[in-house]
Amino acid sequence: MEGRAAAPAAGTVLNALASGYGSAFAIDAYTTASVSLGGEDATGEIAGEPDGDTRLIERCLELTTERYGDGEGGHVRTESDVPMAGGLKSSSAAANATVLATLDALGIEGVERETACRLGVEAARDAGVTITGAFDDASASMLGGVTVTDNTEDELLAREEVDWHVLVFTPNERAFSADADVERCKRIAPVADTVLELATDGEYARAMTVNGFAFCAALDFPTFPLVDALPDAEGVSLSGTGPSYTAVGSRDALERVRATWNTYEGDTWLTTTQTDGARTR
Repeated sequence: MEGRAAAPAAGTVLNALASGYGSAFAIDAYTTASVSLGGEDATGEIAGEPDGDTRLIERCLELTTERYGDGEGGHVRTESDVPMAGGLKSSSAAANATVLATLDALGIEGVERETACRLGVEAARDAGVTITGAFDDASASMLGGVTVTDNTEDELLAREEVDWHVLVFTPNERAFSADADVERCKRIAPVADTVLELATDGEYARAMTVNGFAFCAALDFPTFPLVDALPDAEGVSLSGTGPSYTAVGSRDALERVRATWNTYEGDTWLTTTQTDGARTR
């Protein structure tokens, strides 16, 4: 009774902390979960993070076996290309991968991916690793492409496939979503409403740029990576609650941005959007 699955990371179009509405897009970097069922308890480990918080992946295993199995225990191990607490939806990717790997281990087929995604969102709330439930991030990771969601209702409002190159800059620091100043973010709700209008009109790149400047101000992150990316990038934003930034556009344009971002302290890497979403392996 073993299973394995992988789910992509994601970048932000609209952070849901301000208004409850969010938007995110999947990128071609992955978290993989391996699940072995057996025993009474759910245990977990994160490769390369011996002191990592495993509550989320353990809760994903528990909820999935409660709903689709006989409440079995088991062990889940995750490995990731995605830096933890970097704003690149590593928690959503880990949750999605764990739920799918557990279904794979149970031999369960035919569960709709939106349903599986909501299990991971429920587990994230139970584990206290998210403020909004992060259905925007989770849906982008599970379904691929770019999604727009109402996180207060866990409702998928729109999904579209996008074909972008993506540049990522991750500073040498971490920022946990649960530590974000929610009340300060709510003060920029009128700006978030404008971002939502742009996103629902399909203006995702413009939306993410407006989001980036607003949330850098609200969360006290520097805006120079955004300014330095313009006008080459089609869109650029703080990703999630930081500290990573993502820029989208053509490869040639992003190579120019990369030359500047490489002068910062941290890691810069180039990838693409991902449209297939999470999958079992």
